[in-house]
Amino acid sequence: MRISQKIAALGLASAAATTGALVSAAPAQAALYGGQCGSGYNVVNLIDLPDLRGTVYLTYSASTGKNCVVTLREKPGTATLMEAYLRRSGTSSWVKDSGNYTTYAGPVYVSATGSCVDWGGTIGTASRTRTGTNCG
Repeated sequence: MRISQKIAALGLASAAATTGALVSAAPAQAALYGGQCGSGYNVVNLIDLPDLRGTVYLTYSASTGKNCVVTLREKPGTATLMEAYLRRSGTSSWVKDSGNYTTYAGPVYVSATGSCVDWGGTIGTASRTRTGTNCG
């Protein structure tokens, strides 16, 4: 599924992945990404990885002020390199979960109230990163 289709399926009000805007999504998307970040975290942005390998989800909790990233495989299977990473923009240290996983990497959390975030994920050799997004 292409990113535009996923955004439409999530019921997002705008194309958050291309604009970097903080967007509230419909409650149904929590089931789509699986809720790995925990209660109160809503999907605000996503990145599709090439070849339908999976999707990296950026979530946010208004009650904690934290962002969370999780990388999910489209088709879980044999353990392979997976990563989820996140940092407050302008800092040098990534919060990262990296290992050989069958289903997902993460969650990783960063408090970034009033700042932008850099985030991304990896499945096998496919890796994508977004920088300076979801400012707020």
